[in-house]
Amino acid sequence: MQNFWPGRRIVIGVCGGIAAYKIGELVSTLAKAGADVKVVLTSSAEQFVTPLTFATLSRQSAHTDADFWHRSAGRPLHIQLADWAEAIVLAPLTANTLGKLAHGLADNLLTNLLLASTCPVLLAPAMNTDMWKQPTVQRNWQQLLADARYWSMNPSSGRLACDAEGPGRLPEPAAIATQLMALLWTKGIPDWTDRRVLVSGGGTREFLDPVRFIGNPSSGKMGWAIARAARDRGAAVSLVHAPLSLAPDANHLDGIATVEVQTAAEMRSHLLEQFPQADFTFMAAAVGDVRPTTRAATKLPKSDLPAQLPLETIPDIVGELSQKQQPRQKLVGFAAQTGDPLPAAIAKLEQKGLDAIVANPIDRPNRGFDSRDNEATVISRDGRQIAIAPCPKLLLAHQLLDFAKTL
Repeated sequence: MQNFWPGRRIVIGVCGGIAAYKIGELVSTLAKAGADVKVVLTSSAEQFVTPLTFATLSRQSAHTDADFWHRSAGRPLHIQLADWAEAIVLAPLTANTLGKLAHGLADNLLTNLLLASTCPVLLAPAMNTDMWKQPTVQRNWQQLLADARYWSMNPSSGRLACDAEGPGRLPEPAAIATQLMALLWTKGIPDWTDRRVLVSGGGTREFLDPVRFIGNPSSGKMGWAIARAARDRGAAVSLVHAPLSLAPDANHLDGIATVEVQTAAEMRSHLLEQFPQADFTFMAAAVGDVRPTTRAATKLPKSDLPAQLPLETIPDIVGELSQKQQPRQKLVGFAAQTGDPLPAAIAKLEQKGLDAIVANPIDRPNRGFDSRDNEATVISRDGRQIAIAPCPKLLLAHQLLDFAKTL
């Protein structure tokens, strides 16, 4: 399962808003990844981006209202597309199309396609801030979301093309793609709804003085991936993280409660505070094992640096959480190892009383710390194992969540 996208059948419906130009990036990304992408434009969308643009990026014809009565295999186009689609993305979703869908209206190719289909639909609205805040628009939005078939992405905030400031910006194409992955992975069923998930991520830093520290190369990408996958599948997620090198924007962390820390002591404090409320805790952070016994308040001159650095052991956070664990809670640890990661991971699983552990090698090309991809073996307390082949960390996160549901 190294690539999630080949063969996926996706219809992208583009409505008439200035953000329509951003959808070219989404179409191109999915098509290059191997997805079968078909674009349907409303007549208003054609005023912003031409069908030729999307046809070029998707490697196949883009459809407009002029094609409404075109018959494919003896059937109207909207019926053929409705039966073909595995998922539909509406981006940007305008107030006009939102209102039509909320009231079951269909007066163009896109809205007829939506009413004729039964697959899950991802909604990514974008419009002027005052339009988005209108009570009628919000009523239509809530009415549409009452249908379990629809998955939502709230618009992000910022300066809009009309110079307004506030909510109304289209979520970034990368964020839409990751939400679409969750929708397709679960076949449109948010299977982590009503679960509270706590995730730790990143590498802690233990300071000798304000500019020097003992640390590790963890980027926090694995913790971010677990938090994002759980959030996209309906969970209430908290992420306690050391500095992240991926620099996620608001679209990537929207809806995730985040706390940034530096040291293991800070991470321990926040995890202990939030742990009692968590149903599942994933300890993906690379927490330091030792720290300097003293920390200077000002930068030490080079001549004052100690020839031997006195160190002390950092308390074991995951072991402490295990001691406080309630029967309803599940605790998943991580073991980043060189060589064969399994013996050390199994020992850690048993010693710390975890429900499961994720063993991943960090000495193989493009794996582990600060890489886009990872591979792992997940081991449960009762001895079950699954091997996850090398894949993007977000895809690994979805497979880990599937396994965690069986604990």
